[in-house]
Amino acid sequence: MEKLKEEEPDSTSTSSPPHAIASEAAAMDPEFVSCLLQPPIPQNDPNYVAVRRFLLLRKARSNPSAITHRKDWRCNGKGYVAYRNFIRRPGDGRTSQPSTPGHSSRNLFETDSFGSSRERSNNSTGVGRRMSFSSTLSDSDRQIRIPEPAYSFVGMHCIFDSSKSSVTILKFGHMSSDLLAYGASDGNLTICQVSEPSTILQNLTGHTKDITDFDFSSNNQYIASSSMDKTVRVWDVSKGTCIRVVYGVSSQLCIRFHPVNNNFLLVGNSNKEITVINFSTGRVINKLHLDDEITAIDNDHTGQIIFAGDAQGCVYTVSVNLRTGSLSRTHKNKSMRGKSVITTVQYRTFSLVARCPVLLVCAQDGNLSFFSVAMEVKGYLTQVCSLKLAPRMFRFCASFCPLLSLEKGEFIVSGSEDSNVYFYDLTRPKHSCVNKLQGHGAPVIGIAWNHGENFLASSDSDGMVIVWKRSK
Repeated sequence: MEKLKEEEPDSTSTSSPPHAIASEAAAMDPEFVSCLLQPPIPQNDPNYVAVRRFLLLRKARSNPSAITHRKDWRCNGKGYVAYRNFIRRPGDGRTSQPSTPGHSSRNLFETDSFGSSRERSNNSTGVGRRMSFSSTLSDSDRQIRIPEPAYSFVGMHCIFDSSKSSVTILKFGHMSSDLLAYGASDGNLTICQVSEPSTILQNLTGHTKDITDFDFSSNNQYIASSSMDKTVRVWDVSKGTCIRVVYGVSSQLCIRFHPVNNNFLLVGNSNKEITVINFSTGRVINKLHLDDEITAIDNDHTGQIIFAGDAQGCVYTVSVNLRTGSLSRTHKNKSMRGKSVITTVQYRTFSLVARCPVLLVCAQDGNLSFFSVAMEVKGYLTQVCSLKLAPRMFRFCASFCPLLSLEKGEFIVSGSEDSNVYFYDLTRPKHSCVNKLQGHGAPVIGIAWNHGENFLASSDSDGMVIVWKRSK
């Protein structure tokens, strides 16, 4: 983060120290403080400065003390200027031990569209830009850069090891920094709190086979889970009871609460369908048939678009009617390299790299792809960059690192079969792996950030869940 520009006083200076200036500034108008902490940067994109000032202004209005805390930041005993120079220092070329990521990847996806080509050409300025970032290094040649403060961790915050089988999925509650849940291959769903003292709150039993996915309602009062036992279950979080069971004819593979109308449950299944279930009645009110098993799903912030990945490496864009729940397919993106199961589809409202909404797509063969999303063309996807990791036996997950990506780059975090958690910057053609966390004794499958990104949770195939604490 860019900080207040000022000269560091020498030992004979009689001017006010930096923390005094910051304290005085914090008492001033929030708009003035945001401009003061984020001055114009020569030869830099003015949009970046505007975004940083907006975020600082919002923080100053919601939590004024958070702005004053900046006076306590130190780097080698110095303040704002030293800290800013430290986090912006150029790489020194030093390397550490090699990591697992693999080979280069070209354009992984070609596009079929059910929208008009005229719409796409009219909006080419928004989605037509492509940055081709890929690696040409082998597994043994890829090196890890020296970790910088933005993605450093102080260690393990807590460990949950009550599960006796593989923990395949885990998530924090919506807008929650404390509520964590994880599902296992034995059908059990566990809810816990990660703040001190870390403890298990509820054990939810009822599924008879693997839990494939789950989602919290917007108020974290309910959890909806899908399973290989062909059922969808709705749970009351506070009571730990199942309040509704929806029986299907095939394995239920992924599930989301609709972000706007929480009475809609969006479910993908192995019968090649996306179904819309009425949360209150448990009835299926709409369905859309696609080309293969729907293995991963996410929606945009407006709730009008669904992004769905299938078992053959394709990603679909589907429009949703907010009132009736009716579905219509608009675009399809097809994989050109193999037909591997899509394990992660994750939407994000804005990226500094793409300057628009973006989508992260992860496949079991190790392909990670980063797309820009053209909302004005019903969610049309354009690939921005990609990364090829080693193929996986498990359906491993990956996730954006939104707050880490506000400064520079486009960071993602992923599990790996060598029992490590890896952080990648997709904008770096070489040395894209910037850090790794070691502590698991089995392949890492699940990954999830809490709301403030100060905790990262990871799960492995032996049933262990580790919550990592990020450095401030």
